[in-house]
Amino acid sequence: MLRWALTFLVIAIIAGLLGFTGIAGAAAGIAEILFVLFLILFIVFLIMGRRQPRA
Repeated sequence: MLRWALTFLVIAIIAGLLGFTGIAGAAAGIAEILFVLFLILFIVFLIMGRRQPRA
């Protein structure tokens, strides 16, 4: 998921440099959503991994 976020970020940067502002904005928005989702899942799994296993 982080790879997809970085891919959309690169697409947004390239599109912004070439003047395609609509595509750049959309790609940046998708990258932001994917990155936030990645962070949430990372924190959840980090917390779940630190719990003691059930006996």
